[in-house]
Amino acid sequence: MSISFDSALGIHESALRIRGQRAGILANNLANIDTPNFKARDLDFKSLLNQQASGSDHFAAQMTNERHMSADSVFGEDPDLLYRTPQQASIDGNTVEDQIEHAEYMKNALAFQASFQFLNSKFQGLKTAIRGD
Repeated sequence: MSISFDSALGIHESALRIRGQRAGILANNLANIDTPNFKARDLDFKSLLNQQASGSDHFAAQMTNERHMSADSVFGEDPDLLYRTPQQASIDGNTVEDQIEHAEYMKNALAFQASFQFLNSKFQGLKTAIRGD
């Protein structure tokens, strides 16, 4: 009998990957806190996780000719990224708010750690089952 990692690990693998992507986006926002006209971005974690769980994608573009351009090269950016609406607009057009970005980063880091611990416990359970302890 084979073990399916998808069924054994559940949604935790996808959650960990999405949390990692979100950490990079939030860190980019914090790095550009003083950049004029920089627009803060974020992911909608819940909708992305639901999308991963259902196995659906935004759309599937079929290339019928080798000279067709891929959809990624046309749109140029991740369609899952959303713009954050600032509570207090900046004069230079930057929408990054230091306190909000730090708070979101810390919440994401805690959720990442929780997902990591869930995955670790799943692997420990699998290891125990394989060894027959």
